[in-house]
Amino acid sequence: MARGSGRRGVTAPRCPVTGDASPVLVQRLSRRFLHALWRLSHGVRPTPIAVEGPAIGLYRSACGVMFFHPPIAGDAAFYRALYRQFGALDATAEAPEARPEFVEAAKHVAPGERVLDVGAGRGGLERLLPPGAAWQGLDPYLGQDVPGVARETLAEHAAAHPGEYDVACAFQVLEHVEDPRRMAEEMVACLRPGGRLVLCVPLWPSVLTEIPNLAMNAPPHHLSWWTPGALRALAEALGLEVLRAETLPPSRHAATLFWMHRLLPLRTAPERYFRHAWSWWAALLLAGLVGRPMLRWRRPPLPKGATPIDAFLVARKRG
Repeated sequence: MARGSGRRGVTAPRCPVTGDASPVLVQRLSRRFLHALWRLSHGVRPTPIAVEGPAIGLYRSACGVMFFHPPIAGDAAFYRALYRQFGALDATAEAPEARPEFVEAAKHVAPGERVLDVGAGRGGLERLLPPGAAWQGLDPYLGQDVPGVARETLAEHAAAHPGEYDVACAFQVLEHVEDPRRMAEEMVACLRPGGRLVLCVPLWPSVLTEIPNLAMNAPPHHLSWWTPGALRALAEALGLEVLRAETLPPSRHAATLFWMHRLLPLRTAPERYFRHAWSWWAALLLAGLVGRPMLRWRRPPLPKGATPIDAFLVARKRG
């Protein structure tokens, strides 16, 4: 169901970061496979991906980004179902001082500056900002009112508040959107000259790409995987000055993934991340048996030697 299936009807894509027309096809995923993957692993339907239709390809671009095409992002129903199961919004608010991306982002905010937090959930970054900093969260999928968080899209906010912010952040959001470059452009439009763009995204290769058939790293959830080089290419494509492009130490909120990875009997092979094979499904089942109890453990420890799982960018708007 993965590589080599559903070739008809899929047009060759361009890199979503640079527009390069020669990305390399890594493998194809049938839509039936994706539906089975999400139902078996998480008990949710991967809407709005239809069961029938052309295969979805995973491509590697020269700049270092891996991306799925056609990109089909999860809709509100998909994320509501997923959040009900795993309390994903709670993770955005719990122990912000333990989230390296929050800590590092806060270092680039001065007292009194205005900060835009895209995909803020219930917040978290706000509690680490210096005195007098003004924080504004955005989250159109938020199911309840949260102080300081507007339930509007980034495009709507950028149109109404151009050039009003000193810092625009997005943590674990860029990989969920169909057009990451456009999202970054809209964030830059919200910045004043000299303002900073701060992004944190999933890293590849990492434990995310070595766990067999990991649904959370597939459409309609993750539509792209990143490297520091790909983030640097994105910033340069937007005319920004790169201040930092690097990996971050792993955060404790991802400890479950590291333990799943450590205890699995098999891992993905290079260039083969999803596969319809009994051994892979068995590994996925074992990962679920290991991971689900740990989801109830409020602060699971990271295993010794845990490696980076996120790529991090800080870039300045010229002017």
